Amino acid sequence: MAQAAATGRVALMSIHPRYARAILEGRKTVEFRKRRLADDVTHVVIYSTLPDRAVVGYFAVEGQETSTPASLWGQFHDRGVIDESDFFTYYAGRDRATGIRVGAVTRLRTPLSLTLDLGVAHPPQSFQYLPSDRFAKVLAAA
Repeated sequence: MAQAAATGRVALMSIHPRYARAILEGRKTVEFRKRRLADDVTHVVIYSTLPDRAVVGYFAVEGQETSTPASLWGQFHDRGVIDESDFFTYYAGRDRATGIRVGAVTRLRTPLSLTLDLGVAHPPQSFQYLPSDRFAKVLAAA
């Protein structure tokens, strides 16, 4: 069983499959979001959306940067595995953007079902906080 020092909260995050793969492969080291995570979040569980529809891994949160989209792009464009046009379309009409710095990444041996294995009825639109007993199930699958 994998070990993770989850001293704070854990977020379950919906991530498109191409970005989830890039995180698991170590190519994507910043996850861009419209909303900042709570400061006490230590880990993010990766739910790979359609067509995968599975929890595929998790990563430690190294930190977060919140600034204007232009500033965030300037700082992290080479670490986010996203085209500039897609980035600015995602943040259209927003004056704030958050980059979550990806730390140590763990791929699950076997992907988990959100509903059957973790008891989560619906995937989060962006993210939701995951109870510690459910994160323990993720750790057991690593």
